[in-house]
Amino acid sequence: MLIVISPAKRLDWAERPEHSMTTPSLLDDANRLAKTMRNQTLGSLQKLMDLSPDLARLNRDRFRDFSEEPQADAVRPAALAFAGDTYMGLEAASLDVDEMVWAQDHLRILSGLYGVLRPCDAIQPYRLEMGSRLKTRRGSNLYDYWRDDLSKALNAQAKQLNTDVLVNCASQEYFGAVAPKALKLRVITPVFMEEKPGGPKIVSFFAKRARGAMARYIIQHRLTDPASLTEFDTGGYALRPDLSTPERPVFVRSEAAQAA
Repeated sequence: MLIVISPAKRLDWAERPEHSMTTPSLLDDANRLAKTMRNQTLGSLQKLMDLSPDLARLNRDRFRDFSEEPQADAVRPAALAFAGDTYMGLEAASLDVDEMVWAQDHLRILSGLYGVLRPCDAIQPYRLEMGSRLKTRRGSNLYDYWRDDLSKALNAQAKQLNTDVLVNCASQEYFGAVAPKALKLRVITPVFMEEKPGGPKIVSFFAKRARGAMARYIIQHRLTDPASLTEFDTGGYALRPDLSTPERPVFVRSEAAQAA
């Protein structure tokens, strides 16, 4: 199986991890986007991503410093650089060497700047959300910029793995950039809910973390059979067959598990 997750706005650049790094497959496209972002004024950058003045200045400086040939201390492995909710569930830093090797083949991170990333692909610090309405020669937003390339990249990697299954643990903002007609894979999208007095509800923070935990579960168990996904129980989640379909398995965490 191939797995996709979203990136994160928050980055962890505190230390340089002891990991060998690889080159993103769509780096030329990323460099072109970085040049486009470098030409944005502070005001347009702030408006484009709805940023505070301080965050706008930070990201203006990041794109100003973005290099086509970055120094080793300016990059980090993608799976260790992102630090949002999904990555709290993935816990990439605690995966052992063999697990990271497996993840390098089976896990992909969808990115507004880089398109598709492997866990050990070297990235520079950035923020560019997939939903940004950034005009380029390819269209009026990043969906136009990436759509065909993302599908082709995922199809190619799935073919290399001899699988026709993609487990979508990404947000709609990011998976929406993948052209469904061009994607030649069966897509399974797990849903994570919390039991509440009025019935199960999706709680964004917990759902994001659970998506990362599902990716970790697949990696650690080397899953290849989609039926095995139903055994996921990390964090107290359990499959709810009455709410599920084969393409949309629903996992619910009981109130007792939430309180534990």
